[in-house]
Amino acid sequence: MSETSRTAFGGRRAVPPNNSNAAEDDLPTVELQGVVPRGVNLQEFLNVTSVHLFKERWDTNKVDHHTDKYENNKLIVRRGQSFYVQIDFNRPYDPRRDLFRVEYVIGRYPQENKGTYIPVPIVSELQSGKWGAKIVMREDRSVRLSVQSSPKCIVGKFRMYVAVWTPYGVLRTSRNPETDTYILFNPWCEDDAVYLDNEKEREEYVLNDIGVIFYGEVNDIKTRSWSYGQFEDGILDTCLYVMDRAQMDLSGRGNPIKVSRVGSAMVNAKDDEGVLVGSWDNIYAYGVPPSAWTGSVDILLEYRSSENPVRYGQCWVFAGVFNTFLRCLGIPARIVTNYFSAHDNDANLQMDIFLEEDGNVNSKLTKDSVWNYHCWNEAWMTRPDLPVGFGGWQAVDSTPQENSDGMYRCGPASVQAIKHGHVCFQFDAPFVFAEVNSDLIYITAKKDGTHVVENVDATHIGKLIVTKQIGGDGMMDITDTYKFQEGQEEERLALETALMYGAKKPLNTEGVMKPRSNVDMDFEVENAVLGKDFKLSITFRNNSHNHYTITAYLSANITFYTGVPKAEFKKETFDVTLEPLSFKKEAVLIQAGEYMGQLLEQASLHFFVTARINETRDVLAKQKSTVLTIPEIIIKVRGTQVVGSDMTVTVEFTNPLKETLRNVWIHLDGPGITRPMRKMFREIRPNSTVQWEEVCRPWVSGHRKLIASMSSDSLRHVYGELDVQIQRRPSM
Repeated sequence: MSETSRTAFGGRRAVPPNNSNAAEDDLPTVELQGVVPRGVNLQEFLNVTSVHLFKERWDTNKVDHHTDKYENNKLIVRRGQSFYVQIDFNRPYDPRRDLFRVEYVIGRYPQENKGTYIPVPIVSELQSGKWGAKIVMREDRSVRLSVQSSPKCIVGKFRMYVAVWTPYGVLRTSRNPETDTYILFNPWCEDDAVYLDNEKEREEYVLNDIGVIFYGEVNDIKTRSWSYGQFEDGILDTCLYVMDRAQMDLSGRGNPIKVSRVGSAMVNAKDDEGVLVGSWDNIYAYGVPPSAWTGSVDILLEYRSSENPVRYGQCWVFAGVFNTFLRCLGIPARIVTNYFSAHDNDANLQMDIFLEEDGNVNSKLTKDSVWNYHCWNEAWMTRPDLPVGFGGWQAVDSTPQENSDGMYRCGPASVQAIKHGHVCFQFDAPFVFAEVNSDLIYITAKKDGTHVVENVDATHIGKLIVTKQIGGDGMMDITDTYKFQEGQEEERLALETALMYGAKKPLNTEGVMKPRSNVDMDFEVENAVLGKDFKLSITFRNNSHNHYTITAYLSANITFYTGVPKAEFKKETFDVTLEPLSFKKEAVLIQAGEYMGQLLEQASLHFFVTARINETRDVLAKQKSTVLTIPEIIIKVRGTQVVGSDMTVTVEFTNPLKETLRNVWIHLDGPGITRPMRKMFREIRPNSTVQWEEVCRPWVSGHRKLIASMSSDSLRHVYGELDVQIQRRPSM
């Protein structure tokens, strides 16, 4: 923005917007209060010769503030907690005649009342919740201070100055990038809005840089590791840059509610040139397929260097990058997966599946979709803007689904408020409530224009909600944090509360719901391996003394994991005769040749079975998805697994298909072991094996992971990982 356009605000505001951490104006090194008398040399007064910030990884400032993992040579501290600074003067400091103070400045137009200019007074005792500096040591020409920041301080990169008072004005140190100080959210400080009182949870949700993402299908849950890399070189600066790109006012950057809401908008590029471009059409020209990413570091660093959105992401990629953003800034965060997640287009809290009179799905009328799974994030914070009890985990979603206040973003929405149906509280609680608590309604659209409700499935949506367990790679079921058990009195009350607030509308159907049929139908899909035939078994059970004939219809579709069909690859109609009080099984063979040609990257197949009982005209309907079992990448390690020593990593993949894979990219990542890298293979013939070797030199000890992914023109979502225990370097 030019200076002329900035000054156009002159009549309304004294200071232009301060919305860039990177922009800066230097404070004057000398502020005189008049003319300095002849013969007076300002250099004879107390002058600063150097400033020491104790910013090495092993120094107490970084260890005590849990910032020693950041690959950054600047001082990084957490707000509301004291840290040490040493100032060297040109002569011994005399408190009776010398007066100085430390100053912190952020942005271009610093103002004390906005928290962007912070004069830190020298005090005899530090006070909780306030900025202050206490002299803890005086030695010769040096003074050591214990500096304490406010627990409500802006989060970002501050410039530091030391100002000395003289009878003629203020002498201030000149701008020195070496004394720049990052201040982050502090989950270890009781006065901070993101305070988390459990040490194991803090280690998991703030300090853990490797996560597990759950995907697949509720009866066939799959996992993959994700490198958050929040401590990697350049990531902290990129997270601050993301807020700069959003033109977020610096004065709001101490509020985790605002920071997480801005982050949820900026991680997707839908309307704000944010980090990631979403793509769900299986076409990834000029970009990386979502399944190929192994972590957030490559994505964020590419966004920072190119200053353009990165291609491409889907829900788990958005969630992985957003988790990095939150943890890097110090906000406790985790990724959540909701199986059978509703995308409710008309906000009526029901998924309307319209059927033709013959039982087929009417795709023109059916607009709502049920995702096999959907990943979003939870961030931990207090909610002083809501009634008491609605703090804690907040749902935040950066996948661009619906518009919220003019931008594609979602949350933070109180998980506790969602559970109890209090969807009137900001932000976007009705949408999240619908994702986990909708009803699945099967409606027959008759030719005369009327609609008849055939079946209501109140338990299908939000079947299972999970996250990674604390301290391990296993799964933790958190469904009960979002909803009460089906059928409980509390669950009915939560639904009624949501109805009261207008989130759930009555069934938008004419006529009455049909009574329960005497015939039950269910089906199972046997374990299906990519490239192999498999069977689908449909069971009909007659619970009455009547004789029935049934006409059944099977539709098998290749689907995106969002539940949207790409193509029908098989349809079959068959007749079944049911004797009284009996059951019958029908088996349908699904051949590899039928689905392989059109398969999407997540290898997801969706089966829809409808059946009409000819004698009663009742319609039975069931739908299920299955995710094909995909081959894995094998990772091996040779050599000593010690910090600073070379070790050889081998990545191996065998093509199990009957066709040649072309344009094969293999990605390798390992936080603390290797930077993200990738290698291309032009083709891999059927049953052929490729190997890729790299020499790595670990720089972080402890439990680490190597993560690999493979993508090609016709096969994606291939992963492999290896747990590695890196030993410390032996002391000499």
